Amino acid sequence: PPDMADAKMLLCCLTIICCCSVAMAQMPVDCCLSVKNQTIDKIVVADYYPQAKGCALDATILVTRRKKTLCVPHDEQWVQDVKKHVDRLKRRCKENGYKARRCFGLKRQ
Repeated sequence: PPDMADAKMLLCCLTIICCCSVAMAQMPVDCCLSVKNQTIDKIVVADYYPQAKGCALDATILVTRRKKTLCVPHDEQWVQDVKKHVDRLKRRCKENGYKARRCFGLKRQ
């Protein structure tokens, strides 16, 4: 009967959805365990991004030209200054084809 086939199909779909939901819930989130409120020379920073949602601390993650990540407090003025510098540098490097030495370590956009 067609009703039984529909019920089996619905059961299969629900099983797949449940399995995917459990797998997604178990994916680890890379969170900063602490932040270091020590100014960092903006010249060594190549990128930044906000820490993922669901982490205990509000932080900005700075990425150095050598690909080292540093957790810093997102609301500090020096962090905002570093972010502005990186944004300007990315824009200038993109305009000049990433040819300048100062563009070393920047991710091409």
